[in-house]
Amino acid sequence: MNGESEYDRGRMTRRGSHLAVCLALVFLPAATARAQDVKPYDERLLRLSEILGAVHYLRELCGNSDGQLWRERMRDLMEGEGSSALRRAKLTRSFNTGYRSYSRTYQTCTPSAQTAIDRFLAEGTQLSDALVKSVP
Repeated sequence: MNGESEYDRGRMTRRGSHLAVCLALVFLPAATARAQDVKPYDERLLRLSEILGAVHYLRELCGNSDGQLWRERMRDLMEGEGSSALRRAKLTRSFNTGYRSYSRTYQTCTPSAQTAIDRFLAEGTQLSDALVKSVP
């Protein structure tokens, strides 16, 4: 065949099994930590982060003088909920997704952009209220 003996194939199989066990031991703590870091309200929290990013972009575009208000609210959210580097990264990614999505859609303030702001503010308020009620 290819020059491998039965002994060589058995040794390679054992090496493969040994490697699988080593990898499991290395990655199991990380997987467990990730599982423990998941909260039942994460989907709503990530959506709220995305809304904050979109509102930050759109209100600035439309000339509202909020400054860094929405970014600061995001920072507050991360301080309260970003208990691990992974959670902070997910929250940041959601905020940036909201910001970038609307920066590609709107280059000037339009009535549609204003409507989007109003809808995001309403949805953000609902999400915030629901999160406050659901978080122990």
